[in-house]
Amino acid sequence: MKRVVITGLGAVTPLGNTVKEYWQHLKNGQLGIGKITKFISEEIGVSLAGEVNDFDPSPVLDRKEQKRMDLFSQYGLTAALEAWEMSGLAETSIDAKRFGVIVGSGIGGMTTLQDQVRVMDKKGPKRVTPFFVPMVIANMASGNISIRLGAKGTSQTIVTACASATNAIGEAFRAIKHGTADIMITGGTEATICEIGIAGFAALNALNTTDDPARASIPFDKERKGFVMGEGAGMLVLEELEHAKKRGAEILGEIVGYGSNCDASHMTAPLKDGSGAADAMLMALEEAGIQPSNVGYINAHGTSTPANDAAETTAIKRVFGEGAKQVPISSTKSMTGHLLGAAGGIEAIACAKTLEEGIAHPTVGYEVPDLECDLDYLTEGARSIQADYAISNSFGFGGHNAVICMKKWRDE
Repeated sequence: MKRVVITGLGAVTPLGNTVKEYWQHLKNGQLGIGKITKFISEEIGVSLAGEVNDFDPSPVLDRKEQKRMDLFSQYGLTAALEAWEMSGLAETSIDAKRFGVIVGSGIGGMTTLQDQVRVMDKKGPKRVTPFFVPMVIANMASGNISIRLGAKGTSQTIVTACASATNAIGEAFRAIKHGTADIMITGGTEATICEIGIAGFAALNALNTTDDPARASIPFDKERKGFVMGEGAGMLVLEELEHAKKRGAEILGEIVGYGSNCDASHMTAPLKDGSGAADAMLMALEEAGIQPSNVGYINAHGTSTPANDAAETTAIKRVFGEGAKQVPISSTKSMTGHLLGAAGGIEAIACAKTLEEGIAHPTVGYEVPDLECDLDYLTEGARSIQADYAISNSFGFGGHNAVICMKKWRDE
């Protein structure tokens, strides 16, 4: 079995459009949630989202390319190119057939779908853009990344709702571990802040309807009432250890375990006893070859919905037992909102940076304790921690559970 290391990171988020900006703002507890500006949302009854600000794709896409690519693909490609540049792989010779891409997206080109249905209704079917299908289909984020970078290995898209990016990272990890690839670009991308995206989740009563950004995404708080939609992308370059060492790459961390299963219970609600999520965590730890007591940090799914946060807390207790309250836990979504299929991508970056720097970012907005959620959620600001291992949890509609385990890199 091969060892799998991280050599590049890329981010487009509500907290900044580079990894440096994103991570600095996370550590500072900066809120990336504000009033929706992409459309007038009053009729829907939801006023807040975690929008990407000041995004300019022109450094990587000319105007014609931008018109032929949905925003979710633009976000994904931009983040992937940042990760690729950070990895230094552009400066070396690689075997393109052993270079692959696996990207997660929960929905794909939703904004294009909405816009082109309107075009058809108003102007007729002949006016629908000929690029409609390749803009909408969810596989085009991975396809566009593969095309741009000449990756001729496997090119896949994982669609498991909010677990998509973490499943993608886990499957990319396995591809390298089992020797079918040397290099993988992986993560997730999403762009669903549009009328139908917000209206659809609002119809499920899944979104918080408050007008106060500071009390909108409040994971583990007793007054949590739903999540806040976010958007963006988080990408990682994974590489086989000897391949990375041979070219003198800077290694940022190591992926050592992956767990994936299904609650097989309900379309939208997690199992209250947390058993499915707990089993996924245990799978990741078993593959990593460690005990729960070795884990020094958890990046929680932490959506700010009543059902998720209680069930995830229960799941963590099932896994960690009496030691559950000693493990530092953060919810990135408290600052970014919920990036759906991209959430696990930016949260994996947070885990990698936490292990690298020994600093865990806070969970902001927490004010009212909940007896059902009584773990160490880092509600008092960022904290210096000593952790050799971290796990990142992602749980999606349909009962999908995905967990990855990371290890702090030490040159051995």
